[in-house]
Amino acid sequence: MEMPHASLEYALECDARDPLRAYRDRFHLPVGPDGKTAIYFCGNSLGLQPRSVREHVLAELEDWATLGVEGHVHARHPWMPYHEFLTPAMARLVGALPHEVVVMNSLTVNLHLLMVSFYRPTPQRRKILVEYSPFPSDRYAVASQIAFHGYDPDTDLIELKPRPGTDHIEPADIRAVLEEQGPQIALVLIGGVNYYTGQAYDLAAITRWGHDQGCIVGFDLAHAAGNLSLRLHEDGPDFAAWCSYKYLNSGPGSLSGIFVHERHADDPALPRFSGWWGHDKQTRFRMPDRFVPMRGAEGWQLSNPPILPMAAMRASLEIFEEAGMEALTHKSRALTGWLEQLLATSGHDRVRIITPSDPDQRGCQLSLRVEGGDRRLFERLSRQGIIADWREPDVIRIAPVPLYNSFADAWHFAQRLRQALA
Repeated sequence: MEMPHASLEYALECDARDPLRAYRDRFHLPVGPDGKTAIYFCGNSLGLQPRSVREHVLAELEDWATLGVEGHVHARHPWMPYHEFLTPAMARLVGALPHEVVVMNSLTVNLHLLMVSFYRPTPQRRKILVEYSPFPSDRYAVASQIAFHGYDPDTDLIELKPRPGTDHIEPADIRAVLEEQGPQIALVLIGGVNYYTGQAYDLAAITRWGHDQGCIVGFDLAHAAGNLSLRLHEDGPDFAAWCSYKYLNSGPGSLSGIFVHERHADDPALPRFSGWWGHDKQTRFRMPDRFVPMRGAEGWQLSNPPILPMAAMRASLEIFEEAGMEALTHKSRALTGWLEQLLATSGHDRVRIITPSDPDQRGCQLSLRVEGGDRRLFERLSRQGIIADWREPDVIRIAPVPLYNSFADAWHFAQRLRQALA
């Protein structure tokens, strides 16, 4: 039985009323095999290119061509303080104070740098708690840190597990693990949104439970930044890091952001791997022998900023500043919820959504498990102009991103999935 408002006409009405509809035209949309605009549901893996990126990057190339090294001071956006142009917008995006945030390096590099400071194991407290099925790079990073300190990842890496027959981690189970093993746990490092299931975790609650047990708490927000409304300063984790090439649309392999809570802003006891761009900028070019860190997250910088990827990121952040995360979150809930209903009432028992139905426990990603399915179903969808993401052995991840996806996209996806299954 088809649900009310499941028609293309209803989708087009929703798109016509959408206050964010104009932003779709500010992105380059890929073309499918039929030569028509593809349905791009892969922003959870790589965001689309804003049309303004070309102008921003070309401006830096022109300044480099005409100014050479003088561009560090005299470019239209001088290169020496360039990372500072990104800080206010990025801080607002993740709910932080400006001095708690900086853009630098790539995600796993930043996680390692932060663990140098915040994973300080002792024989009595040496374990790290991670989420269920963490992204492999996170697991590798955490395991290598445990081994680096002379401990055993096989016993000192604790992975949260869903209850039998389920795909999600219950909040009560996270709390129970922390209450049971908290005195042995040095670090809690959990993804804000699980990359595989799309489950979003309660950052404030996990932070509170971890701190109650004396643990340091950090988050990998690769699938949360630009997807969820975040309040890092208020929620109070010790640190966080995120990439920018997914929902933040900054380009393949682009830079990462970090957050260090202000209570650590001026802590000289925190060890760190230092580099000259983290040194006090008032004396940086006097080339002193002794490292004096800048206040806050900037003190974790190593090298001067890479201007071209930062120019691309600046173009995207300008769009987020205009649209606002509150409006984006409102549309995301409506769009993802409607797509969920379309899929749930499609009559296909083989398709099961393993992402939580509760909007408070997800962003815009839906993970579809296809019973008896294999990659051939995904390839059929690809031939129909659907750009999504396949994860072995049987999951298709889709992400209707509110900046550039429409209700019509959701309707067409549901129809093409039905055809592919048939």
